[in-house]
Amino acid sequence: MSKIIKLEANNFKRLRAVEISPDGNLVVIAGRNGQGKTSVLDAITAVLGGNNTKALPRPIRDGEDGAFIVLETEDLIATRTFSGATSKLTVKGKDGATFSKGQAKLDQLLGRLSLDPLAFTQLSEKEQLKTLLDLVELPFDPTKLEVERAKVFTERTDVNRRVKELQSQTAGYTIPEDVPAEEVSVSALLTQYREAQATLTQGTEVNRAYDAAFNQVTALKAQLADAEKVLADARDRFNAWAATEAPDLEAIQSQIDNAEKINAGVRAAKAHRELSDRLSTLQGDAEFLTAQLGSIDKRKAEGLATATFPVDGLGFDTDGVTYQGVPFKQASGAEQLRVSLAMAIALNPGLRVIRIADGSLLDSTNLQLIEEMAVDNDYQVWIEMVDETGDFGITIEDGAVAA
Repeated sequence: MSKIIKLEANNFKRLRAVEISPDGNLVVIAGRNGQGKTSVLDAITAVLGGNNTKALPRPIRDGEDGAFIVLETEDLIATRTFSGATSKLTVKGKDGATFSKGQAKLDQLLGRLSLDPLAFTQLSEKEQLKTLLDLVELPFDPTKLEVERAKVFTERTDVNRRVKELQSQTAGYTIPEDVPAEEVSVSALLTQYREAQATLTQGTEVNRAYDAAFNQVTALKAQLADAEKVLADARDRFNAWAATEAPDLEAIQSQIDNAEKINAGVRAAKAHRELSDRLSTLQGDAEFLTAQLGSIDKRKAEGLATATFPVDGLGFDTDGVTYQGVPFKQASGAEQLRVSLAMAIALNPGLRVIRIADGSLLDSTNLQLIEEMAVDNDYQVWIEMVDETGDFGITIEDGAVAA
């Protein structure tokens, strides 16, 4: 574990010549605006992280040909020199031996030094979530899991919409209690009606024949033998017809008249059964998809339960980082600062140094909180603050440490 014991910078950005040997866990770089306070913190990042042309488009002070930064920790000395658009890094151990891969050595110590706790609190919810997920090893891919959940959720929403539509359609049916299972055949009823008419016509003819035979027997005694034979035949036919039940034409006609009404009821009952079956199937689908959502949420919860977050109480949902179950952005300013600082501490196991820009945004309570956490965790916090009194911290004036 290592902290900065000396920082020297010449002609770097706004600095002319600065040499700082920090004392204590809280190193306040103070002064008026435009004097070089930010350049001091940037010097720490530049010597450790390299000459990033985007982050440091003009590392050399205006009017100078070159610049250098020397940073000494409890374990090593890193020197970075700037000339034109290039820089050179030399890293030596306390024994004077030079590391062949100096930047790799610094990267081992650096971790996530660039994480500014105050800057983290000012990120958007999505940026905070991305930063947190980069720090935590989860047993699942949050992005893929959310895509899977969104797909199932959309599918369930569509199924539930169709369930409601079928429920509404099903409720619109009124089915009489005596509706038969199948439609009535009007053709069959007409056939039955014609057969009944034929039967009645036949009965009339048989009756007429009997009357004629009877009258013939009475009038023609002489022809009795033949007439009796005819009479006997007619009597048999008459008796056979008389034994049958006379068809009810009115009942058949009533059935014909009501056939379409009955059939409408049958069709309605059939449609209702079909809708009910579809409704039951969709309700089953909705329950299955709900169970899938529950399974996904359970996987997420179990994954979060096994994950190791840099700070107890930290988590996330689809909207961003959460703390103690509520959105991180809704936590108090002190809680946000404490959590962010704890994250920075957890991310710098090699070099126990944290930088905070725009420290003027912090009140005395937050400054005290930062100092207490730095002391408790044996960390060194470099913080930039605007101060015109010259009585607070290490004052930078015109690119140098003020007397």
